Amino acid sequence: MMKNDDLFSSERSVFIHMDTVTFYQLIKQVYERLKQEDSKQTDSDFIGEKEAMKLLGITSKSTLQKYRDHSYITFYKLSSRKILYSKSSIESFILNNKESFD
Repeated sequence: MMKNDDLFSSERSVFIHMDTVTFYQLIKQVYERLKQEDSKQTDSDFIGEKEAMKLLGITSKSTLQKYRDHSYITFYKLSSRKILYSKSSIESFILNNKESFD
């Protein structure tokens, strides 16, 4: 059985010969697969504390706590130390509280 490291060793080279149409079909399949994997990761509505603070543009954990206390944002307490935040509720909070500069 060949290991991944075997493919990159200097002692062994592997060449695959295919026509142009097949090559581009393969590239398209790889691209679609990577796009699906990426969308699975970005579709999650749950984010951690650091990402929530970054999205809100705050640096203080106490401000984040205030937002939780006043129910400005939705959060899920998984344990005494682990809290997940709803990304969509944060985005909604930002949109509803933006200042207009018009």
